[in-house]
Amino acid sequence: MVLRVKITNKCPRFLFIFTKYLPILNEMLIQKLTLKVNLLLAAMLLFILPTIAQDTFSIVAIDSITGEIGSAGASCVGSSTSYPHGAQILSDVIPGIGAIHTQAAWNPVNQQNAHDWMMMGLAPQQIIDSLVAHDVNNNPTTRQYGITDYHGGHPRSAGYTGSNCTNYKNHMAHLNYSIQGNILLGQRILDSIRSRFENTPGTLADRLMASLQGAKVVGADTRCAVRHTSSQSSFLRIARIDNTADSLYLDLWMAYPQNYTGVFPVDPIDSLQTLYNIWKTTVSAGKEKESIPARVTVYTDRAGKTIFDFTHCKDYLDQQLIIIDMTGRIICETNITERVMHLDLSGRPSGQILAYRLLNQDRKVVAAGKFLH
Repeated sequence: MVLRVKITNKCPRFLFIFTKYLPILNEMLIQKLTLKVNLLLAAMLLFILPTIAQDTFSIVAIDSITGEIGSAGASCVGSSTSYPHGAQILSDVIPGIGAIHTQAAWNPVNQQNAHDWMMMGLAPQQIIDSLVAHDVNNNPTTRQYGITDYHGGHPRSAGYTGSNCTNYKNHMAHLNYSIQGNILLGQRILDSIRSRFENTPGTLADRLMASLQGAKVVGADTRCAVRHTSSQSSFLRIARIDNTADSLYLDLWMAYPQNYTGVFPVDPIDSLQTLYNIWKTTVSAGKEKESIPARVTVYTDRAGKTIFDFTHCKDYLDQQLIIIDMTGRIICETNITERVMHLDLSGRPSGQILAYRLLNQDRKVVAAGKFLH
């Protein structure tokens, strides 16, 4: 914008003065407008930059017996100044309490709000309802959330997928886990994550690592199809009850740089698997190998009662038997007082697969298995 003057024969002195200082006035006006534009751009950047695209497949989960809280995921987002650890930025694990994934159009304010509400004791669904109602940009339709909490051994989970997240998008929330993803190859990615998690034996970390392997398909996050991988970064995190937020029992990540060019040499999920295998070797070095042997015999008698035989269990007296369903909900807890115990589970629907775990006095799992009720 530049000042222009229509020259006439009137007021020659005024015209002389105005013409003399016209360049100065124009310069002042241009500087003022430039300052306003710069301030406007700065305000827009401050408002927009925290909302960075974070398109991901991920899972949050609880082990209701051990109290472990897990978080795992992958994305076609690499490491950068904004994302030092790639996709891991979306993960918030609170030992002994729960885990939160805020993804799609990730925003740190929404993530912090979710953290604060969980610390206040809100349930996962209440947290999601609050996030939708109080979105920092008043646009929750671009967000995706997965939240789970320990809740004293009775886990709760909830998920949310905004209508404006990029397809394919969906979430699946169960009592002890929530799986979510967007910009996916299709529903089969989420189904494979769930199948691996539910059917893999071992620790929570083993099951989460296996669930990510279930999503290791070229183009699982469709943007990475040209890289011939499922993703550009991946992570796996486990918190034990006695951990602190900045010192988790397991905290692994792998990320190619955001500006990496060409095909990725190794899928990030395979690289994470290698790191996990090394970690397992390291944590068990110098210790007696921790195992969960199937040393409990379970069968049903003619009266329909479930019989637990602890003959092959060492020091079984005063240990604790816990029975859970396939969603992770505890349905029975009892102390072992004799070698053979009869439990009446007739109140449960027949034909269900249930799981048991035997805990010693240090709350370590010494035996585990499944049985058909």
